[in-house]
Amino acid sequence: MAGSDRLPIRYTLQDYPNQPTPQPQPQPIKRHHTARYYAHRVRESLTNRVIKILCTIFLSLLLFVGIVLFILWLSLRPHRPRFHIVDFIVPGLSQPSGFENAQITFNVTDRNSNPHIGIYYDSMVGSVFYKDQQIGSAPLMDPFYQEPKTTTIVYSTFSAATLTVNSNRWKEFMDARQQGTVIFRLEITSVIRFKVTTWDSKHHKMHVNCDVAVGPDGTILPTWKNKKCPVYFS
Repeated sequence: MAGSDRLPIRYTLQDYPNQPTPQPQPQPIKRHHTARYYAHRVRESLTNRVIKILCTIFLSLLLFVGIVLFILWLSLRPHRPRFHIVDFIVPGLSQPSGFENAQITFNVTDRNSNPHIGIYYDSMVGSVFYKDQQIGSAPLMDPFYQEPKTTTIVYSTFSAATLTVNSNRWKEFMDARQQGTVIFRLEITSVIRFKVTTWDSKHHKMHVNCDVAVGPDGTILPTWKNKKCPVYFS
């Protein structure tokens, strides 16, 4: 068949230069939401931003106030007084019958370490114990006010009139003296108030316990001198 031997003919743009080039047709934009929806989203975004800014400002102010209050609390927080036993003497301890004129003399320092807080001492009573048995008690000082960063000397003498020491108790002292050490406990009980500028705190009952040891001559042993006394409130 003669027609099947012909080659197919293809035409290009060079063969027809005057033919217009086909342009791609623009595709229509598909809108999934309305304009009102997008306006609502914009307003919602602005509202969230404003809320976040306000929250950040509030939290920053809260943090700043908290830091200021914490610093004030640290500077104005009352610290309990510091007591140290300086001297403790039982002069008649070297005498077998010393209980007849028994006497105990002590000296304690009371330090108010607060830089801005004063302390009112409404009362102060001292008691001496031996083996947890009270052997004497008496008022120590009249009510007084202690300025900040000051030290007060608390001293007194328990005489035979304020001591309940009999011959049996004195024999116990002598037995301990033979071992080289006689241990006593001095307890100071006070009712105090803290003063911050023009504000006074409520009353606090303070207890000071000073364990102290004396040698055969009745004087405080060097290792017990200037020892810090525990302080607690009840």
